[in-house]
Amino acid sequence: MRKFYAFVRKEFYHIFRDKRTLIILFGIPIVQILLFGYVITNDLKDVKIAIYDPTPSEFSQNLVHKLESSGYFIVEKILNSPNEAENLFKKGNIREVILFEAGINENLEKYGIGHIQLLIDASDPNMGNLVNQYTQGVIRTYQRQIAKDRTMKLGVNIESRMMFNPDLDSVFMFVPGIMAMILMLISAMMTSISIAREKEMGTMEVLLVSPLQPFQIILGKVTPYVFLSFVNALTIIILGNMVFGVPLKGSLILLLGESFLFILLALSLGIFISIISKTQQVAMSISLFALMLPTVLLSGFIFPIENMPKILQVISLFMPPRWFIIIVKNIMIKGTGLLYVWKETLIIIAMIIFFIIMSVKKFKMRLE
Repeated sequence: MRKFYAFVRKEFYHIFRDKRTLIILFGIPIVQILLFGYVITNDLKDVKIAIYDPTPSEFSQNLVHKLESSGYFIVEKILNSPNEAENLFKKGNIREVILFEAGINENLEKYGIGHIQLLIDASDPNMGNLVNQYTQGVIRTYQRQIAKDRTMKLGVNIESRMMFNPDLDSVFMFVPGIMAMILMLISAMMTSISIAREKEMGTMEVLLVSPLQPFQIILGKVTPYVFLSFVNALTIIILGNMVFGVPLKGSLILLLGESFLFILLALSLGIFISIISKTQQVAMSISLFALMLPTVLLSGFIFPIENMPKILQVISLFMPPRWFIIIVKNIMIKGTGLLYVWKETLIIIAMIIFFIIMSVKKFKMRLE
């Protein structure tokens, strides 16, 4: 038994000396439980809304205050006309517009009933449904509070209108998200093993003595995958539209152009991973771990970013799929043009340039 205990002790020593093993054993579980614990939630927090109140009154002003003090909503804008609502939704600034009828306070006093309309961005159906439920809950609670002080029973008629996705079809959320995930993972993984494979097979020397410049070598590695990934993107768009009924309200050419940019970003990221990895296995592991979880959790694909802690919201700014999902939803579901997605497009272009520069720089360092 002494020999066995000595062998076990030796194994413990080996584990504790290997920093990578310790990170896998203790670091990854901690990161995962923190991410899943903070990200996976059905609670609303700080949802941006807009208010249209043509005749401000005690009732409407108190209700707006109740909405803000609930912690669920932030009044981002006061509208001068209900026609402003759709433009705000397309810009992506707000999730909901609350429209009070003219003279709602007088109607409640005279007839005991008033009307409120909720316009909700349902391009993300789960979020749209939650916003509707929470808003109606706050309104009903306030209605019961003021009814206690009156002899006449008051009624508020709430009409909810789901914008862009009236039937709350879940595919409106999943198709853009899956499109981003597939293009990011497949494109990055395909290229991440390319240069790493050259190193393992011993053919890197051939590239090093060739007359090609580092940028040309990287471009040559990426070019075949650009075409193949673009075919993937086109297939996803066609299946989403023809099979699942996701509309294509905007320009197909613009959508394909944005998809091409995102493919370039994924491929440039894959090349960067490939250059910094010594083996194909390491490159594949980095691609899966570094891209899979962030794409699912921090891109807004499934879980709303505004519900996350501030630190995770900041981290999500550096997640490429976040910006592509916004672009796809705007073009396909909301029918917007480049005027509404130019900021996200510039962010993607900036990321492409960054990863290409870093790849060339790292490649030059390898050459030296």
